[in-house]
Amino acid sequence: MELMKIAFGGGCYWCTEAVFQSLIGVEKVAQGFISSKGKNDTFSEAVIVYFNKNIDLKTLIEIHLHTHKSTVKHTMRNKYRSAIYYFTKGQEEESQYILTTLQLDFKNQIITQILPFKNFKPSIEASQNYYIKNSQKPFCKKYIHPKLDFIVRKFSSHMKTHSI
Repeated sequence: MELMKIAFGGGCYWCTEAVFQSLIGVEKVAQGFISSKGKNDTFSEAVIVYFNKNIDLKTLIEIHLHTHKSTVKHTMRNKYRSAIYYFTKGQEEESQYILTTLQLDFKNQIITQILPFKNFKPSIEASQNYYIKNSQKPFCKKYIHPKLDFIVRKFSSHMKTHSI
């Protein structure tokens, strides 16, 4: 089965990685740092999501927007850029359409940027698959469990039945 890829930045890459690893149709999540172009050429925490036809781009973007502070301009946005990084012109156009459509679901303006993917640096091995290796640690209980609980409540048909 052919895999497609898209990248997301928002919050901590441990959280973002766990969210996407929990979804049916996501085959692989590469965690690390992504840069784009122009004023966004610095690296920020993000993931590359490799997915198959069992999940669509709209669902991935919708879950991403609802599992990080996609409407908040906080002081850590250089480290945690709220972004969708596209690999093709078609993804850019589709992402823009999806973002515009999903804005209706949010009270505040979505600040998530749609940016071209430029570079990726993987995180250190100890950080990769963080939730899978550390699901009972306080960080996971405080930050990741609520995100996964949200997916169970709102997107249960897209969640893998086994625990990640």
